[in-house]
Amino acid sequence: MADVGSERWRVGAYAICRRGDEVLLVRASSQTTVEGSWFLPGGGLGFGEAPEAAVLRELHEETGLTGRTPRLVGATSDLHDQREGGRMFVIRLVYEVDVDDAALVAEAVGTSDEARWVPLDAVRALGATPYVLVALGLDAK
Repeated sequence: MADVGSERWRVGAYAICRRGDEVLLVRASSQTTVEGSWFLPGGGLGFGEAPEAAVLRELHEETGLTGRTPRLVGATSDLHDQREGGRMFVIRLVYEVDVDDAALVAEAVGTSDEARWVPLDAVRALGATPYVLVALGLDAK
């Protein structure tokens, strides 16, 4: 993350994991400005961390699943207000990631508080954030 006054930017890596007609989503916790919204498992890159490593690390932290063979499928970007004030510009690298069908384990303390397999046709109604709709090709554009 880089700072320019009250403006910040961040690069993150996010996973699209599929199981039949379902996609894996996580719910935003009270530690975010979008509590209760649903997003793709993922998060910010550590300094010097490869995006492919970051997406697998974040996937495991937020869902308990071990991912493999991340494949870059796109990128999104957006601006949003930060809880502590100022604005954040986020660049999200989106990867298709393979996972085994194992039990989901939600993050104990972090930016998400639940992980769930969601039918693709229910993603919008569940309250997925706009970047998720873009990444999954569900945006209305």
